[in-house]
Amino acid sequence: MSDTVKKPTILIIAIALGAILNPLNTTMITVALPSIQQDFKLSSTDTSWLIASYFIVSAIFLPIIGRLSDYYGRKRIFLIGLLLVLISSILAPMSNSMMMLLSMRLIQAIGTSALYPAGIGMVRLYIKQNQNRVIGTLAVFATTSAAFGPTISGLLIQYGGWPVIFYVNLPVIFLSALLTWLYIPKDEPIKENTFKWDIVGMILFSAFMTSWMVFLLSLEGGFDGWSLILSIGLSILFYVYEKKKADPLINVVFLQKNPTISVIYAQYILATLIFFSILLFTPIYLQEVIELGSEYTGLMMLALSVFAMITTPIATRWAERAGYRVPLLIGAGIGIVGVVFLYMTTKNSSLPWIVLVLALFGISNGLINISLQNLLYTFIRVTQTGIASGLLMTSRFIGNILASSIYGVVFAIGLNDVSKNSMAIVLLAVSLIIIPGTFYVTNQKMKTEQW
Repeated sequence: MSDTVKKPTILIIAIALGAILNPLNTTMITVALPSIQQDFKLSSTDTSWLIASYFIVSAIFLPIIGRLSDYYGRKRIFLIGLLLVLISSILAPMSNSMMMLLSMRLIQAIGTSALYPAGIGMVRLYIKQNQNRVIGTLAVFATTSAAFGPTISGLLIQYGGWPVIFYVNLPVIFLSALLTWLYIPKDEPIKENTFKWDIVGMILFSAFMTSWMVFLLSLEGGFDGWSLILSIGLSILFYVYEKKKADPLINVVFLQKNPTISVIYAQYILATLIFFSILLFTPIYLQEVIELGSEYTGLMMLALSVFAMITTPIATRWAERAGYRVPLLIGAGIGIVGVVFLYMTTKNSSLPWIVLVLALFGISNGLINISLQNLLYTFIRVTQTGIASGLLMTSRFIGNILASSIYGVVFAIGLNDVSKNSMAIVLLAVSLIIIPGTFYVTNQKMKTEQW
């Protein structure tokens, strides 16, 4: 096995094309939800499950497939992931029921979950110069590309309906697979150790994540104490079991021994919750309340994606010069202003006003997201990178799941300015929680630097 490649740029392109499939497919569906909801006669709770199930499966399979790629070869797992996405992208548009569409989305989630960890593994294996910069670029690219999903789907749905969001994947899959097959060497699997499946951990993780989803979605009908008790019990059971495992699905001991890192993950969950709530809610609000077409909705969503993308490199350089506290606090402050402006928004608001609101959330996310990622890696050794990055991705999916739950509960009675204001109040509370957490993690960083 060679540890170098002749054309590293092509390798990076091949991996980047695969890496964007997961974030794109998590958000392209947001603009398509009104059409899907109408075609299959679904409630907002049903559509929230269509989205949240994707995140639950991704959160479960991401660390599993990441380990599988180490044992059985990264290129092989990467190509298998592309094949699963191809199958789901072809069959999903043929769905004649909610269950078939849901099944295809779950297959898609498993496939896309293979692409990022296997891709990062190939980068670490073959890219020797500026490796951290390449990995950071892929992470930022994957994160910011999620914001372009609504714009892409909004512009294309008018021509082919909701099935077009699956067809978009096809050229990306074929190009990524072709470049991977031709230009990336085959890496040999690890034969010294056998892969150990944490089956019980997988089942418990799935159970407690799903139980929390059920509890949150059931709040629309009133508080269910037994559902809450079950959720807490399964969470404790998962923690106790994983703590005793030598090779756990989620390394809870690592989190317990590193409280500052745990708070960073919590901050990342909250920031993702806010950002994805806006990504999920806004396209539907623009179409159903303000009555914009899908193409104009997609164009409006550009404000969110473009400002998030522009702010990300600025935040990176800013943190290098001024430290992490200032950009994180300013990002949180801008986010609070965005939530207040969202509360002030009505169905009669002008389009420039809505662009301003979306831009504020984009800027806030660009500042917070990349600053938290870079801050995380200042606390960990190089040998801990795999654990830390895997848990960071899991945190992102947990934030997405929570946002989907909030959407299902808040808009169960219908999407209007009243329910929109309820969501704004929830997001304001989340935004305020981020501020003391920011002081804590940046204070710990300052102490570390003094040592």
